[in-house]
Amino acid sequence: MKLNATKFGVASAVAFAILWVICSLLVVVMPGMMMDMSGHMVHTDLAGIQWHMGLTSVVIGLFAWSFVAGITGWLVATIYNRLV
Repeated sequence: MKLNATKFGVASAVAFAILWVICSLLVVVMPGMMMDMSGHMVHTDLAGIQWHMGLTSVVIGLFAWSFVAGITGWLVATIYNRLV
């Protein structure tokens, strides 16, 4: 079974966009807990750092991560199709 690389890329971009929005909302609602969790994910202590997240940052991150996820999804599907 071959994958449609373009559709898979778009699906990846949309999925990451949804996750980015959810994560951004969690940062707004629970900044301390999210900073602690982020520190655990990168194996460091981020206690001395504060979030400075404005609407511009959210939008830039949304587009950047969605673009990278879309390209990555397309690449994964393309490689998968060549291996099948």
